[in-house]
Amino acid sequence: MKDRIKHELEHGKKIKESAEDIWGWGTPSGKIRAERRADLIVSTAKIKKTDYCLEIGCGSGLFTEKVFNKTNARIMAIDLSPDLLDLARKKQLPPELIEFREENAMQLSFKDETFDVVYGSSVIHHLEMEQALKEIFRVLKKGGRIVFAEPNMLNPQIFIQKNVPYIKEKMGDSPDETAIVRWKLKKQMQKIGYKNVNIFPYDFLHPITPKPCINFILKLSLILEKIPLVKEIAGSVIIYGEK
Repeated sequence: MKDRIKHELEHGKKIKESAEDIWGWGTPSGKIRAERRADLIVSTAKIKKTDYCLEIGCGSGLFTEKVFNKTNARIMAIDLSPDLLDLARKKQLPPELIEFREENAMQLSFKDETFDVVYGSSVIHHLEMEQALKEIFRVLKKGGRIVFAEPNMLNPQIFIQKNVPYIKEKMGDSPDETAIVRWKLKKQMQKIGYKNVNIFPYDFLHPITPKPCINFILKLSLILEKIPLVKEIAGSVIIYGEK
């Protein structure tokens, strides 16, 4: 775990000047993808104003801001990287509702059953997943919900990107990150104790889609996401579970 932490801290320092662009959120299609992802996080977990949320791996605070603007919920947003937290704090979100804190998601400092919702975007695949999911389960209230949006290992580009070291480095990935195989993760979550686990693939809109093609590809994506087998190679998965 020490090596993983070291790598993630180095990664945060390396990308801090252009994190959202490296993650693909800065392009015209990336901005649309981010908005849709935030909508899916909120709607899947049914986040409401009265919920106390924990955001794992808040990074630059992009999804902290989006989820807050859609819900006005109280959010504890954590990240391992002080460099990325510096970016997040520049979002100037209301401090009485939003707190940014340096935390290790695999060894959370919070008491048992603290949060109504735990969510995150593109973070679980950076962690030792079983350990992180156990910690998340511990701090989740009974009846609480988790939702994460993560890269799908069955997507051809992601499969190559996560498994070929040279390409992994060139694409700006950290050394330890992987991607999600949804049926494998579902079994893992159920073994930990999560109920009503639902992991579904979505998103065929690529961050570098040319602007004139975005609307067409987005409409096509919504169709492809409903086709058996085809949907399995979508770029992302949404992970949902309850305690």
